[in-house]
Amino acid sequence: MTGDDAHGPALPERDRAVLALERRSWPGTGAKERAIREQLGISPVRYYQLLNALLDDQAALEHDPVTVNRLRRVRAARRQRR
Repeated sequence: MTGDDAHGPALPERDRAVLALERRSWPGTGAKERAIREQLGISPVRYYQLLNALLDDQAALEHDPVTVNRLRRVRAARRQRR
């Protein structure tokens, strides 16, 4: 998806890259954090801030509904445990 489509503006490249990283499985936290820094050029803290905001973004849901819905369920379960 590039540019605007019938559903509105496409998801920015950085946001698509965040979701793509989140779709992958990782052998451990260190590998994922290293990939965040190397591929996105941001800190892991900033990555998780962006990711959390994407969970509430309709464009992100339309772009990758499986990943966004999975992460929404994880977030909701964590909130219930608190």
